[in-house]
Amino acid sequence: MKHRLNLKKAALLLLLFVAAYCVGTGIGILFSSNPSKETQETSAQASENWGLSFPKEGERPIGNAEISELSTLNAAYCQDTKEKVIYLTFDCGYENGNSGQILDALKKHKAPATFFIVGTFLRDNPEIVKRMITEGHTVGNHTWHHPDMSAISTEDSFHEELESVETLFEKTTGKKMSPYYRPPQGKFSTRNLEMAKNLGYYTFFWSLAYVDWYENDQPSKEEAFEKLLGRIHPGAIVLLHNTSSTNAQILDELLTKWEQMGYHIAPLSNLVETQF
Repeated sequence: MKHRLNLKKAALLLLLFVAAYCVGTGIGILFSSNPSKETQETSAQASENWGLSFPKEGERPIGNAEISELSTLNAAYCQDTKEKVIYLTFDCGYENGNSGQILDALKKHKAPATFFIVGTFLRDNPEIVKRMITEGHTVGNHTWHHPDMSAISTEDSFHEELESVETLFEKTTGKKMSPYYRPPQGKFSTRNLEMAKNLGYYTFFWSLAYVDWYENDQPSKEEAFEKLLGRIHPGAIVLLHNTSSTNAQILDELLTKWEQMGYHIAPLSNLVETQF
């Protein structure tokens, strides 16, 4: 009798497990194969962090979004080209003594770069920003406070973060700021990109970067070259940080090595003219 009860109990548990599995599978199919409009809209507005995967070194990596998809929103992470062209960009959050050496190396190689600056960098280092302009570089907008811009819900608030930098830039340099924007920390959403486009901005992510922003834990020269030489590819938008002492030390040699590989540096305006 006890044996029969155990068999019945086991059979009942098995039936319950199968039923639960079928229900769960049905729900999964319902939401994956036929999502409601509400589900689609929520997904489209969700915040993401820009990310890359590198299936093969020396070739364009795969980003969170396709080049064509980003292009409709006036955004890019690289150029779709076979030409050995590099778009060199720097994010400038603050100054710790490396920008001068970086500018020296760029000047030596006649390499145009784009510096995405936050408002406090501009406020505290006007002469460095003026030098960037004088030496033919582009200055882009990295917001005033470096917040998670994808969390900002209104276009007015979004614009305020950018406009405050624009206003001080024009007051400092006497020139209009280029309408180039880089989302702080690479955080974005579809709505975020739409806001930037509506304000006349082009948004730039990157197709090559490495961990160079920890001031007290800088990568070695060998580590830097491993990433920056091994993963360079035609049409790359390279992201470096001006705070990196490693970048300041290696940039002259890095530019030489890229040149020896057949690459040349072009301004982001070239990409804007050809891709949008």
